[in-house]
Amino acid sequence: MTVAEYHYISPGPVADAFLDSEAFIDGIRGPIGSGKSTAAVMKLIKIANAQVVQADGRKHSRIAVIRNTYPELTTTTIKTWHQWIPESVGHWRASGPPTHHIIDDNIDMEVLFVSLDRPKDVRKVLGMELTAAWVNEAREVGKSLIDGLTGRVGRFPPKRDGGCVNPQIIMDTNPPEVDHWWYVLAERDTSSQRNADLVQSVIDAEKEMRAAGLLKRNQPLFEFHAQPDANSPDAENRVNLPSDYYAKASAGKSEEWKKVYIRGEYGFVQDGRPVYPEFRESLHVKLFEFNPRLPLSIGIDFGNTPAATIGQRTFTGIHRVRWEVVTEHMGAKQFAVVLKGFIEERVPNFEISSITGDPAGDADSEHNIEDTCFKILKANGVDAKPAHTNEFTVRREAHAQAMMRIIDGEVGFQVHEHGCPTLRRGLAGMYRFRRVQIVGDERYHDKPDKNSVSHVCEADQYRMLGCGEGRVVLRGQLGAKRIRPAYSLT
Repeated sequence: MTVAEYHYISPGPVADAFLDSEAFIDGIRGPIGSGKSTAAVMKLIKIANAQVVQADGRKHSRIAVIRNTYPELTTTTIKTWHQWIPESVGHWRASGPPTHHIIDDNIDMEVLFVSLDRPKDVRKVLGMELTAAWVNEAREVGKSLIDGLTGRVGRFPPKRDGGCVNPQIIMDTNPPEVDHWWYVLAERDTSSQRNADLVQSVIDAEKEMRAAGLLKRNQPLFEFHAQPDANSPDAENRVNLPSDYYAKASAGKSEEWKKVYIRGEYGFVQDGRPVYPEFRESLHVKLFEFNPRLPLSIGIDFGNTPAATIGQRTFTGIHRVRWEVVTEHMGAKQFAVVLKGFIEERVPNFEISSITGDPAGDADSEHNIEDTCFKILKANGVDAKPAHTNEFTVRREAHAQAMMRIIDGEVGFQVHEHGCPTLRRGLAGMYRFRRVQIVGDERYHDKPDKNSVSHVCEADQYRMLGCGEGRVVLRGQLGAKRIRPAYSLT
């Protein structure tokens, strides 16, 4: 199996540079329809063909293909893969996780498809010995996943069988926001201390790897490729698209959408229906500090990407969220250590009135969350209690009602301008209901999409429940039922 056998027509010079790059971590971003994902598939085939022939006469490779959610993995990533390598080639297994094992005269290539919302699959891939990995739509994943993969690629085939010729982590994406790790590293943005530290960490890592002989002489650790504006004469993949592709794609779209998906510029686009249409950055984002005379409240969401928010209710009843703690691929014990350290560093002298967490926990957990995570947290100095309900409507309304209150001329819910960047993005629209794909109808799923902002948003929902806002919502619902007239038809 070679790239030539698949009659691949190059999208353009940027995709070619991505395909030819030997960077250890190699990324390409661009507009929709620009051939990014196809170029990634071709690069995986190229990596497989570059391996050493072993005793059985075949080149062996093992590759992980990663997407943020299982629905997107199956409806987008795997479909792209099968456009080039059909299920009939080799052995295709559609579940547990999906795997494609391709064996022919000179290739033995095992491809494992993994979604980040299935923790068991994530644990499996981060324990595997891989040749390479492809992260599809990398703007939806945290850098911690990339960091985890760096220790997994290059370990198959083993050295005794010739080793891995060119281990790589490849990534493709539509443009992320300007505070995303991709932007920070690709543009070498050092405008904040956080960004400067991230850029410096990559510079230091590259020096260490080069000194240890883990990189070839001129091989970069990271390389990023940016495709041109789809409206420009240099636009890539036009030859493979209908002539009116971008005109139809742009119809009825906002300028921000066109900026990201057509012009290929960094930005944020709401996709789906926001969970909190009540939230307005101009109203709810403020600069403030905690009152040292008042206690704090903390909310926690568990699962594979635990998160916490730290807030305070003022004397007048305004909820203010000052800090967030956002992690990825972290167990309860490690998260407890991180959260406890954050509290001791940022708010060491404050009383904490409540620490409230998800009573249900991760659906993939093998044990009841209340019998595990809460006990682990307590054993490590974080005395959290389960919320009285996990009902989504109650959690959402606990937030939304506070957002709509006006108290002494101020809104009843406020987020700090600098202390909660992930929560801000979520409340502003990234925490959303996914659109249901029904032709001719505008419908959405009844539960929010799991993505990079959902965990911290849900952590703050539990914090609000711990402050009693959920019971206020329930009392209102019960009261409404009691006063409903007997002749009501609703």
